[in-house]
Amino acid sequence: MTAPQATASFYRPADLGEALRDLAAHPEAVPVAGGTDLMVAVNYRHTRPAAMLDLTRIAELRAWSDEGAAIRIGSGVTYARICAELATVLPGLAAAARTVGSPQIRNRGTLGGNLATASPAGDGHPPLLATGATIEIASAAGRRTVPIADFFTGPKRSVLEPGELITAVIVPKALGPQQFLKVGTRNAMVIAVCSLAVALDLDARRLGTGIGSAGPTPLTAPDADRIELPWARPDLFNDALAEEFGRRVAAAARPIDDVRGTAAYRRHALAVCAARALRRVWTAAHGTEAGR
Repeated sequence: MTAPQATASFYRPADLGEALRDLAAHPEAVPVAGGTDLMVAVNYRHTRPAAMLDLTRIAELRAWSDEGAAIRIGSGVTYARICAELATVLPGLAAAARTVGSPQIRNRGTLGGNLATASPAGDGHPPLLATGATIEIASAAGRRTVPIADFFTGPKRSVLEPGELITAVIVPKALGPQQFLKVGTRNAMVIAVCSLAVALDLDARRLGTGIGSAGPTPLTAPDADRIELPWARPDLFNDALAEEFGRRVAAAARPIDDVRGTAAYRRHALAVCAARALRRVWTAAHGTEAGR
C-alpha cells in the first residue's frame, strides 16, 4: 500500500504585514498568487511544497499606481489587467502580456509570479529590461529595490532571499514607441523560442533592448543599445542600420540547442526580429519610409 502524502500547511494572510510575518515564521512556505507556474509543477509532481502562502487577499499587491514618471505595478496585478489598463503608458509590457497563455491564464497569471519564477523564457522580462524597470522586494526586516538587470542570477534563479516577497515592479512610462516580438509555433499559449523587446526614448535619444529565451537568464544587448541612430536626420535611417542592429542583438544572445530550437536558429530569429522591431519603432516615431 502506498504511504499517504503529508498534508501541506496553508496560510492565507489578509495584508502584506501578515504575509511577511507568516513567511518569516515559515520560510518553507511557497508564495502563490495566480499559480499558473506553481500548480503545473505540483500537478506533474515536480514539486511538493510543505507549505503554501496564498497572496490573493492582499489588496496592496493587486493595485497599480501612477508615480509620475513611472507606473508602480503590484506584484499581484494580472496580465489581463496590464493589457486592459496599462497599454497606453506601457505598450511594450502590454504587448508581451497579450502573448501569455490563454485568456484564462492571463486572468490568473501575475507579473510578480513571472519574475519570481525567473525563467529565461518569461514573456514579461524583456520589456522590463528594455525600459530599465526596478523590482521592489519586502521581508519582515524591511524593503529593498533591485534594478531588473541585477535581478536574475541564473536559470530560474534570482536575488530573492528566503523570507522575501516581490511586492511591486516600477516601470518607467514609455517616452517613445515600443515593440515586443516573440518567436514560437504560435503567437500565444507557447513558450518562446526567443523573444525581444525594444524601447525608444525620444527625450533622451536612447534605445533599450531586452532578450528572452536565448540565454541562461533574460539579457540586454548593450552594444546594440549604443548603435548610432540619425536622431537629427531621421530620413537617413536605412536597412543597413537596421540589419547592423539585428547583428548586434544576435551577438548578445547566449542560446543553447533544445527541443524548441537550435542556438543558430535563435540567433538568426533574433537578428530578424531586432531589425524589424527597430524599423517599426523608428517609423512610429518619425514616419520615415526608410523604417518600413
